[in-house]
Amino acid sequence: MSSATSRLERIEPDQWYRTQRLADGVTLIDEPSIKPFYRCNIWHVRGRDRDLVVDFGLGAVPLRQHVARLAERDIVAVASHTHFDHIGAAHEFGCCHVHTAEADILATPDNRRTLADTFLNDDMFDALPPAPYAHSGYRTPAPATIARLEDGDTLDLGDRRFEVIHTPGHSPGGIALWETETATLISGDVIYDGELIEDAYHSDLEDYAASLRRLRNLPIRIVHGGHFPSFSGQRLATLIDDWLRSHGR
Repeated sequence: MSSATSRLERIEPDQWYRTQRLADGVTLIDEPSIKPFYRCNIWHVRGRDRDLVVDFGLGAVPLRQHVARLAERDIVAVASHTHFDHIGAAHEFGCCHVHTAEADILATPDNRRTLADTFLNDDMFDALPPAPYAHSGYRTPAPATIARLEDGDTLDLGDRRFEVIHTPGHSPGGIALWETETATLISGDVIYDGELIEDAYHSDLEDYAASLRRLRNLPIRIVHGGHFPSFSGQRLATLIDDWLRSHGR
């Protein structure tokens, strides 16, 4: 069903996003009218000299215009991967960082490669973005500048440093960000506490297993995933062990 004929209500722009402050200078931004399975977590991390934003949601409502803390300071913008629900508002930040393996998708983010053609319909929503949004007209603009990331790169916020960990499996250029000092992992979609997507057109189970084993070896205290609530390092170990066992890895 197209949004033009949908019976779902529409949400006002200033009600589309919500924010929740967590510990360690981390804020969760999300879109509560999108159902939990499809709802991307947008992570904001406060730094001394600049802030970090990881992922950008659907982009149907301007993100920086409606979330005040994203308009305040210099921001390092990072896409954990290039599926549509994570890069919709990436273009609002001018320069967006992404792993080299998916830089071409971010540069030309068509609806097939970003999975919008597969998932974007009324089933995603409890309520729709404001008019004139329509599923049939959805497009993801490319950022003006794309900065390529590689495994082992560091994102420096002045007083905080996040290491880029390449975590292919869900997608070829998936990354997680690891802060040693606080034992914090921002994991993207390679792992979260919910049903994982392992069968996208560019998913790879061998890569998935290797990425999860790599994360299993880190002394992680808290995980901020691409979907669903944050969880402990102990829970992460259980999720990884269960996944590897169920997939015969």
